[in-house]
Amino acid sequence: MKRHFFLSAALVGLLIIAEVALASDVAASSQAYWRYVQENDLSAYSGLWHKDFLGWPSVSAVPVHKDHITDWITSQTSTGLAFKTGEFKPAAIQVTEDIAVACYWITFKWLDRDGNGAANTIRITHAWLRTGNDWRIIGGMSMPEPDTPRN
Repeated sequence: MKRHFFLSAALVGLLIIAEVALASDVAASSQAYWRYVQENDLSAYSGLWHKDFLGWPSVSAVPVHKDHITDWITSQTSTGLAFKTGEFKPAAIQVTEDIAVACYWITFKWLDRDGNGAANTIRITHAWLRTGNDWRIIGGMSMPEPDTPRN
């Protein structure tokens, strides 16, 4: 009986460790996402997205698929602006089997050639799907953070 209890406890402990490790992988991928945007590395950025992605970025009037996932970046960089990451603030993450949902805030600026630009903060939810050892964003949504906190 004691052996069964210890094996069960060990299994639960391993599952908890695995979930924490998976959550940290997804959190690290979320941060890499913004680094790729700042470096204007559209190839690496596109590589984070699942081929069947569907999401609704705050800058789009309609949902988009993977083939339009870089439009929000190129619409700014084509005018000479450069993306600058500010604060990355995790809100919550949950991993269930091969799906992880990550919620966070990001503050950023689009800088002109003189380094000027207004700070923007948006809320983001990304659904990540694990295929083998790789995690890819399969869905998501973002919205501007209100200037005044909501109750």
